[in-house]
Amino acid sequence: MTQTTKRETFSGQRAFILAAIGSAIGLGNIWRFPYTAYENGGGAFIIPYIVAILTAGIPLLFLDYSIGHKFRGGAPLSFRRFNRHFETFGWWQVMINIVIGIYYAVILGWAASYTYFSINGAWGDKPVDFFISEFLKMGDINQGISLEFVGMVTGPLIFVWIIALALLALGVQKGIAKTSNILMPLLTIMFIILVIYALFLPGATKGLNALFTPDWSKLSNPSVWIAAYGQIFFSLSICFGIMITYSSYLKKDSDLTGSALVVGFANSSFELLAGIGVFSALGFIATAAGQEVSEVAKGGIGLAFFAFPTIINQAPFGEVLGLLFFGSLTFAALTSFVSVVEVIISAVQDKLKIRRSKVTFIVGIPMMIVSVLLFGTTTGLPMLDVLDKFVNSFGIVAVAFISLVVIVSNEKLGMLGDHLNETSSFKVGFIWRLCIVLTTGILAFMLFSEGIKVFTEGYEGYPKWFVNTFGWGMVILLVIVAFLLSRLKWKNKYLIHNNGEKNK
Repeated sequence: MTQTTKRETFSGQRAFILAAIGSAIGLGNIWRFPYTAYENGGGAFIIPYIVAILTAGIPLLFLDYSIGHKFRGGAPLSFRRFNRHFETFGWWQVMINIVIGIYYAVILGWAASYTYFSINGAWGDKPVDFFISEFLKMGDINQGISLEFVGMVTGPLIFVWIIALALLALGVQKGIAKTSNILMPLLTIMFIILVIYALFLPGATKGLNALFTPDWSKLSNPSVWIAAYGQIFFSLSICFGIMITYSSYLKKDSDLTGSALVVGFANSSFELLAGIGVFSALGFIATAAGQEVSEVAKGGIGLAFFAFPTIINQAPFGEVLGLLFFGSLTFAALTSFVSVVEVIISAVQDKLKIRRSKVTFIVGIPMMIVSVLLFGTTTGLPMLDVLDKFVNSFGIVAVAFISLVVIVSNEKLGMLGDHLNETSSFKVGFIWRLCIVLTTGILAFMLFSEGIKVFTEGYEGYPKWFVNTFGWGMVILLVIVAFLLSRLKWKNKYLIHNNGEKNK
């Protein structure tokens, strides 16, 4: 076997599991899940959430692991070995990761900055005004795209890119695995301390009651069930190349389904932990302000950069709370960001037969430049908002739906199931295949319903030209570029002619 046909591997099952958990646990667990649960029935949301993880999350993790492990490549190579007509799906997933990578880095930079700001309370008494006017210096998107750079954003943005690329250049075991091996236990310890701290804040019970009090009437609303599937789908890093790439680095006799069960339930456990910590803190700020939790509850950017600085200002030993919260956010975002960029590196390395250290910077430097140009300016936040919405709702969901349709219609699930069962502790069969088929239908509904809504109502009041260019235009461009990349010749033709078995 020549040097060019060897594929890096994780040192063992534990290294892979920690890396996969590091990818899955990200911003969505901390700032998306608590508010999603609160908005969709509180304690009652646990029922559709559990149904979603059992019927979609875990089965799709099994599917991604089987494709990556059997065909031993990044997303394009694995799909190419699966069927030579499927390579476009792999590059479509790579293009999605490029878009996610260029904006995920800026949020990672924000989190790192706010970890430092927690020490001196840089946001003062008006954290919302500070974030919008002083930190981002946000301009009016109606006036067009600005090229006025913001130093407080671009500096940390470049810094986190350099850190991530340095880790990726070290390789799968020395870079990705060792990073996850250090950061994931540290993240868990920090977040548990944060939760314990938050539970003892005055008013914490009020927040927990708001989160967990069940509204059973919500279960009759289809949108609540779609929200549960959406949360599981986006938080587990499934169907857009990450888990295919990571599982391709597993050794031959790895327990695929056992690993997937650990990753899936670890991700959900962290989400529940995040909900307890976040709503305990929100209960405190609601009590201090004499308001209801509904008046202070926020998700996403509003939670992290508006609500939590307010909590930190008023909580005893607020600096400690700030370091724990924003430090956790930084570590979670870093491990997820590394996994996103790894999908691209692996794909290009497979196709062009270039050594890792070189391809890391061939991929990373242009992405960093685009990241700075788009998000280091005064119009960075609207740009991020639109790209994030469209690449998730109409990029990931679309490629997942179409690739599942093709896999199911080609009757390939049985073959993938057999591969899972070769070495796995938990065997799959008819129920697993049925779940994949049902999930395909759910994805179709998500794609159609959200598409109609955004197409008719627009998105968040942004100008039509802006949404059409960076929303719909970006989604269409991803497919076109993916198709063109699949037409390029492989530098290492040996790779596409064997099915990966020799590389195990």
